[in-house]
Amino acid sequence: MSRAGKVALTVVALVVLMLLGATLYVWMRPLAFFASLERRALAKASFTSSSIESPSGLMTVWEAGQGPVIVLLHGAGDQAGAWSLVAPQLTGKYRVLIPDLPGHADSAPGEGPLPLGTVLGGVTALMEQKAGNQPVILVGNSMGAWLAILYARDHPDRVARIVAINGGPLRGRDDVSLMPRDREEARKLMVLLRDQGNPPVPDFVLDDVVRSSRTGPIKRLLADVPDMERYLLDGKLGDFRTPVDLVWGESDQLMSVDYARKVEAQLPAVRLTVLSRCGHVPLRECPSALTASLERVLSGPPPETRAATQATKQP
Repeated sequence: MSRAGKVALTVVALVVLMLLGATLYVWMRPLAFFASLERRALAKASFTSSSIESPSGLMTVWEAGQGPVIVLLHGAGDQAGAWSLVAPQLTGKYRVLIPDLPGHADSAPGEGPLPLGTVLGGVTALMEQKAGNQPVILVGNSMGAWLAILYARDHPDRVARIVAINGGPLRGRDDVSLMPRDREEARKLMVLLRDQGNPPVPDFVLDDVVRSSRTGPIKRLLADVPDMERYLLDGKLGDFRTPVDLVWGESDQLMSVDYARKVEAQLPAVRLTVLSRCGHVPLRECPSALTASLERVLSGPPPETRAATQATKQP
């Protein structure tokens, strides 16, 4: 074989090895792979990332756009890229800030228990260092919605309004484990979180859900449940000053529409919008419907105090 032929064969072998390695990585760590794709999508949409100081260490924040500040808060165990299908649609009207919350993705702390107060401290640091002087809009999914309400309770003058997406500060179901021990438990959890019209989650993804639950942020958050329960606000929302839009995937069985109605009943200024065929994380499952709902509610006035509210069914 000629020298050129040997070189070509070597290049082909290296390419094959790289492809096999990439395939193995996707197979073994699909959640990390999908997260990397989402973060690349943010970068392609002109979001830039930087680090700020928080009480728990450096915290990564993505930002783009100009205008009033809107902060997007992801849920437990997630990362900023979760908003990659929604956030680019908002940059024409808003300066969009998306943190990796403390203990998640690139933000410290990287190990050890993760009290909810530590995560809330990251929101406070973001607001102090990045949000400017005017009241902002806080949009949160799941735990992110809980954090938005906690922050606004303590800093009502810093928040103009809140959009809580399938999350809130009231006690939820206590019969569901967020740390599945095996593939079947992971499958049952995914059934609760997603609309049943979606294709089933592949087994290799379910296996990665199990692996990540053993060491990831959710396990660290749940290391001290009594401490977390100190931040529940059941029966304590009567004097909450910030208007809240609840935007809810109706197929969510972890935090159902009934849960949303309990939150609605306790808030003084609130409005509920229900998204059909969406589960617990509409920003991934039905981003177009969620974006349209965000644009609609934010383009108009916030909910009025104690206004009679009715769930609005969205197609």
